[in-house]
Amino acid sequence: MGLSSSLNAGVMGLAVNATKLATISDNIANSETYGYKRADTDFTNMVLRQGAGAYTAGGVRVATFKDIASQGALVTTANSTDISIAGRGMLPVTTSAGLTAQSGDRPLLLTTTGSFSPDQNGYLRTLSGNFLMGWPAEIDGTVNVPGRNSSTGLEPVQIVGNQFIASPTSNVELGLNIPASATQAGADGASFDLPVEYFDSLGRSQTLSFEFIPSVPATGASNTWTVEVTDQAGDPTTPIASFDVVFDDATGSGGSILSVTPGGGATYDSTTGIVNVNVSSGPISVAIGAPGESGLLTQLSSSFAPVGVRADGAPIGSLNAIEINEQGMLEAIYDTGFRRVIYQIPLADVPNVNGLSALDNQTYSVSQASGDFYFWDAGSGPVGSTIGFSLTESTTDIAEELTDLIQTQRAYSSNAKIIQTVDEMLQETTNLIR
Repeated sequence: MGLSSSLNAGVMGLAVNATKLATISDNIANSETYGYKRADTDFTNMVLRQGAGAYTAGGVRVATFKDIASQGALVTTANSTDISIAGRGMLPVTTSAGLTAQSGDRPLLLTTTGSFSPDQNGYLRTLSGNFLMGWPAEIDGTVNVPGRNSSTGLEPVQIVGNQFIASPTSNVELGLNIPASATQAGADGASFDLPVEYFDSLGRSQTLSFEFIPSVPATGASNTWTVEVTDQAGDPTTPIASFDVVFDDATGSGGSILSVTPGGGATYDSTTGIVNVNVSSGPISVAIGAPGESGLLTQLSSSFAPVGVRADGAPIGSLNAIEINEQGMLEAIYDTGFRRVIYQIPLADVPNVNGLSALDNQTYSVSQASGDFYFWDAGSGPVGSTIGFSLTESTTDIAEELTDLIQTQRAYSSNAKIIQTVDEMLQETTNLIR
């Protein structure tokens, strides 16, 4: 009967518009929620098989979804571990249950932004309980990626174990000039000493001494020096290594290294221009320059001038701050100025972002509709860069929601009017038999 189907269609119209109103309410309520993705509805009509000369109203049905693919605006904050993504991609997080679970058993959730701060155990988490996860870095800052299509290898980010660090010296650069007059006949043969500070494996300050001893010939110039290296952390009277350097005095190459002959305790790579020596705490590479190159160790007609002597490493440092760069590298910054990568935060991507299942606290989980995830390095492939000191705003547009609210209210009232009209018509039909 047509009246009956009209009544059913009106009832269904009330129901779907009530659902629409619920999504609008949710959007407006979360207009200031960072990382919130706007909810929306999709109305589709239902068509029943029609008979000759009659029409039966099928009604309407509704489907709700989260517009997860939409991008919210980025806002600047004062917290270095407020993280957002400039583009596509999602941060891996877990729940408190994931802290004690095995690597492959941790609940994997995804989020687009988060205000992370360390808890009492040093784990980076949001106030709502999302724990940031990443791949841990080795002591030298390298990251071994166990796999990009699995969460195995991801660990909750914990910074307690990085409160203090010692950065031992591994590279020294000798940028200096030694006087050409010292290797000419009649010179006094006095040597030149160069102390270089380095840091051992415990962060203690030590001294590596380089003594440049000229070879003085009877006539002419030898352009030859013997360099003895002494480690003050060991026996300061016995060199740990030595090498001979001959300088070129030919036109166009004057002052550059001609050849290097390593002695006991040293090796030399003529391609890289590096002399390798072993101090008490381990090996150190000393860059002096390759044959024919200028810029580091030179012999020119000038004074002894160590103008470019550098060494890496740092003493014991106390953790000062945690920052993330655009490549997703989470760096620990110490009060000595030393920076070290402690975690890499990958970004997850799925074929159908809007197919993810929405959960509490602006998190999402992989579903059959979304497809499998893949972890990309931030700033590569289809994913954007990770941005510290920022959060992603809600994608709710208040003006649009209020406009939808007016339209929904009118649609609801219209469906209610259909029910009222059908009721009146049924009443008239009832009155016919009285």
